[in-house]
Amino acid sequence: MVDCAQNMYKADLPVDESAQRVVERRRAAEAERKNRIFSTRSRVIGVDLHALHKQREEKQELLEMEKQRDMAHDLLRLSLDEMVMQQNKEEEELRKELAQDLVRYRAIYQRAEDSRDADINSNRQVAPDASISVSDSALGPASMQVFLGEGVKEKEKKRAQMEMNERNLRAQKEEREKQEREQKNRELLTGRELVEKDLRAVKLNVLEEECKRAAHIALSHYNRAQAEERMEREQQERRRREGEELAEVRYMVTSDLLTERPEAAKRKNESSAEGPRVLTDRWKGMTPPQISEIHRKREEQCLEKERLREMERQRDVAWDYHLTEQARQQERDDNRDKELQRERRTQLDKYNQQLAREQQAHQHYLDKQLYTNRPTVQYFTQFSTSSR
Repeated sequence: MVDCAQNMYKADLPVDESAQRVVERRRAAEAERKNRIFSTRSRVIGVDLHALHKQREEKQELLEMEKQRDMAHDLLRLSLDEMVMQQNKEEEELRKELAQDLVRYRAIYQRAEDSRDADINSNRQVAPDASISVSDSALGPASMQVFLGEGVKEKEKKRAQMEMNERNLRAQKEEREKQEREQKNRELLTGRELVEKDLRAVKLNVLEEECKRAAHIALSHYNRAQAEERMEREQQERRRREGEELAEVRYMVTSDLLTERPEAAKRKNESSAEGPRVLTDRWKGMTPPQISEIHRKREEQCLEKERLREMERQRDVAWDYHLTEQARQQERDDNRDKELQRERRTQLDKYNQQLAREQQAHQHYLDKQLYTNRPTVQYFTQFSTSSR
């Protein structure tokens, strides 16, 4: 009974859907937030903003360049269209002028009444002969062939028309002959002008050739004069150089350098206390006493150098002994330091072994006694499931 009453009460109460809508809206917002945060395409972490801005600027520059190119093409297209329209307009005007000239020419020189078959194409028909073989009494009113006034002065009219045609033909012939004569005169004048131009060109070519020939002759004379002048200068220079060389040879032959006089190398200097000086440019060698003195000095220098070499050798021996003693002392000190280091390393190894045993014991305590509850896969999957 209680359950039935509760069900009855629940069925009677209105369902509050606002809370459910709020929950659904929050769930949808949470799902959208998750998609936005965990989506690799919508995240901005790790994106090169500088490169993106640069790409956007390059794209804008490219669009601007395309826009300017399109504007330039439009302006060029408009200018070409205007040129084509202007050309079409000029062609149309020229075509109209040619048509008007053709109509004017036909109206003046190709009239229909001036043609040979003008009488055939004319609306007027030649009146029939007035003399007929049938009598008037045998003909009725509808058989009338000759009327009053028809055929009067027909022969005079034909003769006048023929004379007018002859005059027109004669005038056209004279006009054509006149045009031909004018054309021949123009051709003669043109030919004469061309001949005069050719003669003038031939004269100018002859004058130009003469000028070139005169310039070539003058240049040849000038070059010949320059060559003769240069040859004269070279001969003078060669004679001067030969004279100087001969004078130098003569001086060298007669000078003290080749005669080898010892006295020429000595010069007294009264103002100096050193006595006579030797002229290096005339000195020919030393005397025997001078050579013996040099040998003696050289022997003394050799003995002095040998003594110094012996002293240097004794000093090197003493220094080597000192260095050997220092090396032995250094070796003893190094051995003592190595022994101390070996003992110190042994003590350090023992201490490290003790620390390792203590760490292993502590780790064993942590693994076997303290941390016995290992995390499962469900523990790690609970992370990164919400955006909060």
